[in-house]
Amino acid sequence: MEYEVLKRCIERVLHVYSKEISASVEFATELGADSIDMAQIFGCVEKELGISLDIKDMSGIVTVGDALKVIKQACVVSAGKNET
Repeated sequence: MEYEVLKRCIERVLHVYSKEISASVEFATELGADSIDMAQIFGCVEKELGISLDIKDMSGIVTVGDALKVIKQACVVSAGKNET
């Protein structure tokens, strides 16, 4: 689910086809994303998944797979908070 949301947000912000998006694709070099694009992508993901992403966790993101790991971790944290 997280991967589909991430791909959809990348498509919307960067205007690329989902066929061009895989876990190994690099945001900057292959998709042409800059820091503003990244902020928009993560804002979209936060809104669609109802999570909060920590800016410090996003600093090392290079590939779509890197982003997915951060998003999945945020979903786990969010689910834990909702249980209490």
